[in-house]
Amino acid sequence: MFVRALAAFLALPGVVAGLVPILIVGVHAHFGKTAPFGIALLSVGLLSLLWCVRDFYVSGKGTLAPWDPPKRLVVVGLYRYVRNPMYLAVLTIIAGWSLLYTSAWVAVYMMCVGVIFHLRVILYEEPRLHQQFGSEWDAYRASVSRWLPRLRPSASG
Repeated sequence: MFVRALAAFLALPGVVAGLVPILIVGVHAHFGKTAPFGIALLSVGLLSLLWCVRDFYVSGKGTLAPWDPPKRLVVVGLYRYVRNPMYLAVLTIIAGWSLLYTSAWVAVYMMCVGVIFHLRVILYEEPRLHQQFGSEWDAYRASVSRWLPRLRPSASG
């Protein structure tokens, strides 16, 4: 299962939050005045993403890949504060690239990715989670916000 988790990590957020932003800024990119903030966001986003991937693997017994999702509802770690911390981590990483290179195009890309994430969550993931986990999902959904992190963790985790 570790190999599947690693492959999913490299294939999905690796491309969306790594390869595409680098391709957008191109080979002639240079650090902007906001580079220190970009490095900070990249670091926070990457650490958050790794934490979420670990929780999917350890607590959920699955990976972030749609073809190998968690078998258990993940309500630990960052998932106690917000329902979609992995997507927020990816957006944070992309924001970090935008600030690192002072790239408006990467910022536009981040907004497009955010819209796609939101649509995926409301049209596919949440209905599937309700179908798969029933009342456990309903209780979690009622106590933890979709996008705005809580200041205190939910007791449901």
